[in-house]
Amino acid sequence: MTDARKPSITLLAIDDDPKSLELIQDALVREDLHILTAAHPEAGLEFVRLRRPEIVLLDLVLPVMTGIAVLEEILKRAPATEVILITGHYSAESAVEAIRKGASDYLTKPVSIARLRERIDTLIADYRRRQRALQLDDEMLRTCQFEGMVGRSELMLEVFSRIRRAAPHFKTALVTGATGTGKELVARALHRLSPAAAGRFAVCNSSAIVETLFESELFGYVKGAFTGAVQDKAGLFEYASGGALFLDEIGDLPLATQTKLLRVLETREFQRVGSPVPRKIEVRVVAATNRDLRAMVEAKQFREDLFYRLSMVEIRLPRLAERREDLPLLERHFIERISREYGKPIRTVAPRVGVLFARHAWPGNVRELENALGHACMMCDGDVIDVGDLPEYLSAPQAWPVPAEEERLLPMAEVHRRHALRVLAAVNGNKAEAARILGVHRATLYRLLGEMEPKEANAAGA
Repeated sequence: MTDARKPSITLLAIDDDPKSLELIQDALVREDLHILTAAHPEAGLEFVRLRRPEIVLLDLVLPVMTGIAVLEEILKRAPATEVILITGHYSAESAVEAIRKGASDYLTKPVSIARLRERIDTLIADYRRRQRALQLDDEMLRTCQFEGMVGRSELMLEVFSRIRRAAPHFKTALVTGATGTGKELVARALHRLSPAAAGRFAVCNSSAIVETLFESELFGYVKGAFTGAVQDKAGLFEYASGGALFLDEIGDLPLATQTKLLRVLETREFQRVGSPVPRKIEVRVVAATNRDLRAMVEAKQFREDLFYRLSMVEIRLPRLAERREDLPLLERHFIERISREYGKPIRTVAPRVGVLFARHAWPGNVRELENALGHACMMCDGDVIDVGDLPEYLSAPQAWPVPAEEERLLPMAEVHRRHALRVLAAVNGNKAEAARILGVHRATLYRLLGEMEPKEANAAGA
């Protein structure tokens, strides 16, 4: 009887040879594995549509459709399925194509029963590990969210800690970090956790304001102060009094306006443009920048006294590449939120998408990840996001479907064979170039791939 804690996994074998199907059924019998067989590709694809098997063993040579075509159809219908191609006619070219198309592995006939069992055992263990990880991520997502931010890395936990400690007391704070790291989220968190949380939160994007309008935007103006000032207008400082003002891209603030901002922060009073009357305010100011203000101070492009006034509390946000351990949680967070907004039942990403994400540099940081998943959720037709659902710039490079860490349980010869195939795929099947990159003789490469050199093949044919 199947262990209730380990739900049955479905394996589908597609092969037009009845003896091969019988062999697979006999060899892979285990309590937690439900085996389906199909002697025709169309029947196999119908099983995929109806049953969504976790594993498919697929013969490369089939009637009506090629194994590669069936592979592509399987991954369209069930992107999370692990597909192992099996063939009696091995070639490095077909192996490279299979891996590029998304196959998890490529085995040759006659298949070693021990090796097949070992590979299936590994895939089942990997599947169960991913399921446990998804459950843990769901649980952790609830505990690792902080004021709209998500993270469990040491770097982000330190950010959360600094926000908690600073929020009750700060008057000014500086948030630094690259574009897309979430600086406004930090500013909003500081405001929400401060004693001024009931007050307004105003935003000023310094990079979007014409230099001549900075003063009137920040401090307001009185009627007649300049042409077009037909009535009094409150500025952002006055509007946010009793709450918080977020000055985004503070590095773009003109030097003249920096001087007036410093005075406001020191005296807690300001004057509307065109008025001599000082007005008292009580406002908390959070400034943010993606620029190096210290270098700007050295270059006389930013006032030193203003820098030190703003940076009494400084919170630096790490790049996404610095906290890759947060990727799975961020994926879950955005998929859950965006799929709910779009009314789609999307659960997760396909394993090869996870591999691609883990290898991507994320120059746009968390915002880039959010936008990529937003695009993918719109394009996704099923419940699993696949590589084809991603923006073109992400989906163009082919990600290897099996992460390197999953190869720890494989024999060394198999690890070497897979690595050789990957290198060969990267150089478009050029064996001389692949051998050069691997640092081996071409004969060694042929042995790694399980092929005969051309001269050996000719001799064998003779």
